[in-house]
Amino acid sequence: MSQQPPLPVRDGVNATRLTVPASGWDTILDYVLHRWGHVDPVGIVERFRTGEVRAADGTTVTEHTPLGAHDFVWYYRSVPQEAPIPFPITVLHQDEHVLVADKPHFLPTTPGGRFVQESALVRLRNQLGLDHLVPMHRLDRATAGVVMFSTNPDTRGAYQVLFERRQIWKVYEAVSSLPDGGAAGRFPLTYRNRMDKVKGVLTARTLDYGSRESGRCLGQATRPGRKTNRPTVGANAQTRIEFIRAGISAGAWAGAGVAHLRLHPRTGRTHQLRVHLAALGLGILNDPFYPVLLDAAPDDYDRPLQLLAQTIGFTDPLTGAPRQFSSRLALAERPEPGA
Repeated sequence: MSQQPPLPVRDGVNATRLTVPASGWDTILDYVLHRWGHVDPVGIVERFRTGEVRAADGTTVTEHTPLGAHDFVWYYRSVPQEAPIPFPITVLHQDEHVLVADKPHFLPTTPGGRFVQESALVRLRNQLGLDHLVPMHRLDRATAGVVMFSTNPDTRGAYQVLFERRQIWKVYEAVSSLPDGGAAGRFPLTYRNRMDKVKGVLTARTLDYGSRESGRCLGQATRPGRKTNRPTVGANAQTRIEFIRAGISAGAWAGAGVAHLRLHPRTGRTHQLRVHLAALGLGILNDPFYPVLLDAAPDDYDRPLQLLAQTIGFTDPLTGAPRQFSSRLALAERPEPGA
């Protein structure tokens, strides 16, 4: 059972739990400044002085509390001078159990790094007054489209199980640069590979595996919905890719040949769709990570990543009814029919 924070949600933001070591600094404040002082040192000291840092039992942690007095502390994250993301988030559906929203490009799903208030979760909590709102899955900040949230803690587990057991289906769309010679004849196809993402490394990596390692080793079933209790030894990422049309971009890449593609991920590895299309020579337009990692640069709102989470569907675990939600957004670089 997860530990309940001693501080309530404030301005749409949950209190953050930080594990503190038993030694190495004189006070807990000294340690926190060591970890996060590069972000907002003045703000950190102010939170300790005003009683906004608490121990698990609710005890106020002051600027003089010695290291070792508590194993964890809770505090509210904030970012000085947080720049607004100039795109709205739209609610597509809301009921007593779930909320489905259309997330724009550039807006992160949850708070992190330099974005706290400017995240889909915090925006929706503040707009709708739903402190218990929790995302059921996440989209990359660069990706736009459908995101599903739980609005009811009592039924949240029933929907979480759908994601754990891959009983949710998703459809994405992408616009890629079109190489000479076209691409229509290659599709539909299913692309598989083995990949992982190391924490702290910007890009995912692909891994080699033997030709006989075709997927999963056979093992004893552990629970309904899981096929094996052994780790994946072959391909662990799979996407079915369909060709919609080719044509000429009318967006920021006006005049360039582009391919509009529909993607059906079977798995949900980090950056999976971006890696798979790049491996096929069809890198997604405006992708700063694949096939080549570009130098960090400010967001260019005129050139969003051309990847859209278009549709999500599932059988409702409470009613048994089929449900499907689709984005109202469209990719700016997609070729128009007949173009």
